[in-house]
Amino acid sequence: MDRRVVITGVGGLCALGSNAASIWRGMCAGISAIGPIANTELYELDGIIGAEIKVLPEHDICQKQLSSMDRFSLLAVLAAREAVAQAGLSCDDWNAHRYGATVGVGICGSEAVEENYRALLLSGAKRTGILTVPRVMPGAAAGQVSMHLGLRGPVFGVTAACASANNAIASAVDQIRLGRADVMLAGGSDAPLVWGVLKSWEALRVLAPDTCRPFSADRRGVVLGEGAGMAVLESYQHAKARGAIILAEIAGIGLSADAFHIVAPAAEGPEAAMRACLQDAGLNPEDVDYLNAHGTGTRVNDVVETAAIKRVFGDHTRSMPVSATKSMHGHCLGAASAIEMIACVMAIRHGIVPPTANYNERDPKCDLDVTPNVPREKEIRVALSNAFAMGGTNAVLAFRQV
Repeated sequence: MDRRVVITGVGGLCALGSNAASIWRGMCAGISAIGPIANTELYELDGIIGAEIKVLPEHDICQKQLSSMDRFSLLAVLAAREAVAQAGLSCDDWNAHRYGATVGVGICGSEAVEENYRALLLSGAKRTGILTVPRVMPGAAAGQVSMHLGLRGPVFGVTAACASANNAIASAVDQIRLGRADVMLAGGSDAPLVWGVLKSWEALRVLAPDTCRPFSADRRGVVLGEGAGMAVLESYQHAKARGAIILAEIAGIGLSADAFHIVAPAAEGPEAAMRACLQDAGLNPEDVDYLNAHGTGTRVNDVVETAAIKRVFGDHTRSMPVSATKSMHGHCLGAASAIEMIACVMAIRHGIVPPTANYNERDPKCDLDVTPNVPREKEIRVALSNAFAMGGTNAVLAFRQV
């Protein structure tokens, strides 16, 4: 059986743009969408910045439906709708059971949790909202996507902190490879820009006070963002049979765990995931034309990732463009690698390496070709996307030109 899985549609929204095309334009322009948070309910967060979606795109979801959805679910639905529209898919009774969805989330339901705690503890409410549980559950986004698009195949949420979206895409690929589905909507969504979550990240002492500068010697930490990214995945035969335009192939998957520390990274886990991904794809290190790094902008993570990349790619590291797009869209946690999936697919389609924005100063410990500040034209046949998470869970995807 042909085990090839391809992408026929992508959708997304984040601080950079309200759809995949505008996100890509922002990346190519090297725009950093990081800045003050406009959400008026976050007035107590002096000095904390973020990558916020200022205005949601117009949609026809009624208020009754919205009342059952937390923000992370809404973002996932909007991204999934865009991906399905680009893919030209229609879901009917005869094929719905062969169409499914997996959505990765990192910190889900934050809006509903905060809203209800404030009502109970500050406003004297006696009970929470009746739909609080379905709003906050980790599988809510996947369930909402399935309901809004009529998908009746495998549907479930995936959570692996900052590697959630890549894990969700990997799980969706497995469903297609195993013959359980012909089509899967896969990606990630997160909306962590709420008071309690931001104060918790502030306590970790990893938040940057000004902006995100991955791999730059003057980097000062991570900046949280919100967003969603979704892709339509299909078996190659299914896509060809319906005459779909194939954007890229998911050539390989590599998953690993550090088994080391709940927050501190280790190079061995990321190294193992990248090696496993290359092996799954049947690729040599020198076949990779572009690598989208996890690149959070923290002191330790960037050094550890650099070491892991150099171990895997050896001499090829010198000529392999790398970029960290979190410098532009922030760290969207469970959605991060879904937005970075869009970057990889678009890079393959357009032959452009997006830059690492806000880069000021070379760090000898991060001596990669990080594509500083300005995009670069280059034919990209194979792109790798790294996602490494707290807890030491690692997920790497390889995308290939078709």
